[in-house]
Amino acid sequence: MTDTDAATPAPERSDSPTASPSARPFSAFERMVAWRYLKARRKEAFISVIAGFSFVGIMLGVATLIIVMAVMNGFRGELITRILGINGHVVVQPIDRPLDDYDALATRFKGVEGVKMAIPLVEGQTLASGVGGAGTGALVRGIRAEDLQAMKIVSDNIRSGDMVGFLAGEGVAIGSRMAQSLGLSAGDLITLVAPEGDVTPFGMTPRVKAYPVSAIFEVGMSEYDSSIIYMPLTEAQLYFNAEGLVQSIEIFVDDPDDIDAMRPKIEAAAERQIFITDWRQRNQTFFSALQVERNVMFMILTLIILVAALNIISGLIMLVKDKGHDIAILRTMGATSGAVMRIFFMTGAAIGVTGTIAGFLLGVVVCLNVESIRQFFSWISGTTLFNPELYFLSQLPADMDSGETIVVVVVALVLSFIATLIPSWRASKLDPVQALRYE
Repeated sequence: MTDTDAATPAPERSDSPTASPSARPFSAFERMVAWRYLKARRKEAFISVIAGFSFVGIMLGVATLIIVMAVMNGFRGELITRILGINGHVVVQPIDRPLDDYDALATRFKGVEGVKMAIPLVEGQTLASGVGGAGTGALVRGIRAEDLQAMKIVSDNIRSGDMVGFLAGEGVAIGSRMAQSLGLSAGDLITLVAPEGDVTPFGMTPRVKAYPVSAIFEVGMSEYDSSIIYMPLTEAQLYFNAEGLVQSIEIFVDDPDDIDAMRPKIEAAAERQIFITDWRQRNQTFFSALQVERNVMFMILTLIILVAALNIISGLIMLVKDKGHDIAILRTMGATSGAVMRIFFMTGAAIGVTGTIAGFLLGVVVCLNVESIRQFFSWISGTTLFNPELYFLSQLPADMDSGETIVVVVVALVLSFIATLIPSWRASKLDPVQALRYE
């Protein structure tokens, strides 16, 4: 080797980082080629149609997942708000002797830190009838007037009448759906029939008594609006033969999710033997079913995104086959196999990314206007969508959870990226001679 040969630098390799702009990962050259492949040409119309279906599939899949998860979250949240607004977070019942000291117990419970209300209750099943003899089953809840006023979900949702008669102990408060089914309005008389009434020489006779309807409330949950009657506590004690007694004390706390920390404090404040159940135990089956349904719906709807991702695979494979001549030219010009793989990866990933973004925006818009959309389709079809008689709530709720939305977006992006790997890897493994055979 001569000194001149030694001084002459070796030729630069085409796959060196400084060989060409295309050698840098995701360079402007690679992005330009990927963008050109996304544009539809006449002979590539079928491939463009597949890409369009992939885009629409991913968009609808992401939007559907976001909407369904938001509606189910809103449904659960509204149910919890209404169920826990009517029923106590903790229910205290007696063990050794009846709750004849309920006033003192309620006072001690209200003194516990974290307790908002302690409400003594008398409950009983009755048959309620109104105008024209129409009847329905009802749950009568005897409650103190000040406690009913403190239950804002009832006192703040009086649709007709007022609380004056209830405060005077002369009337009852009924739900709006019960009033509608019985043909009652504020000031009318509602007749209640209790199976256990007076004891006579001929046995137990039902107790029948009429009460004026002082107020009609609507909490927005059909199960409660159609079945609950609130009666002054003293009158309910007389009506159900429970003078001086209550059946339970319902306790409302500041943080229902921290109920485990409250149980020892409530037991200590009772200063007697009591049996405690919380809202999770009383509604365990219901909320467990909601959770299972939510998880299953997430898995089922994720299949929509998976199907759209499979369309990306088929579209890219056909594109690789159609672009065999281009791959041969790129490789001959010095493009590395990694550059070819990145070009087709960006081509397929662009479909997934844009579809995911469009689906996210569509899902957000629908969630923000879901009740208006429901009313519009109800008007178009002439039927009641999301019937409150079946779904408990009077309107369709939607509550987007940021964590769940991020998970949906990430799942869509990951599936889209994975779908592009196989055809991109296949394109990168073609050498110029094999690539030309695709033509």
